[in-house]
Amino acid sequence: MPRRPRVWFPGAMYHITARGNRRSKIFYDDKDRLMYLELLEDARSYFPFYLHSYCLMPNHIHLQLETINHHPKEIMKKLHTRYAIYFNHRYHLVGHVFQGRYGAKLIVTPDYFLDVSRYIHLNPLEAKMVTAPENYKWSSYSAYITKQTNPHITTEKILSYFPHPQKEHYRKFVEQTDMERFNILNKQGTDPHFIKALKQ
Repeated sequence: MPRRPRVWFPGAMYHITARGNRRSKIFYDDKDRLMYLELLEDARSYFPFYLHSYCLMPNHIHLQLETINHHPKEIMKKLHTRYAIYFNHRYHLVGHVFQGRYGAKLIVTPDYFLDVSRYIHLNPLEAKMVTAPENYKWSSYSAYITKQTNPHITTEKILSYFPHPQKEHYRKFVEQTDMERFNILNKQGTDPHFIKALKQ
């Protein structure tokens, strides 16, 4: 059966994921990760987009990406084709580097937009690779909670949902325990001020 076309419109936002073929590593060292980010910027020069958060795990990636005038398939084809060429050349391999086509979940609500950023930034902690999410060098989290800047992302849209001090409130939102989040959800239910409750 032919693949169903992905929903896209100018300004559409996605949680994009891609995994190594047969769950193999796609990054062996920092040189690989730096190359991926370099190629991401090169793809952006052809097909402009906004990146709100990211995480480069050893065998998969997460990108929270907002399109402008180009379908994500153009962006990801440019990025992953070039990375696969680099990767296979460096490690003397042939064949697919990524497993199937990338995943792209459309983000259509503010609460999902915030939850995606939280999920992405907690990925290394959930995988028990670090004891605190800010200790993982290859995600965008530090730029959200410290004075450190990250040239690959824009933090304005996510932080705009939070009162001042924005970074402190964002950290609280990300690092709340599951029970704390459950209590907030239980109190708010379907209240339209759900996101505001998460920020306080």
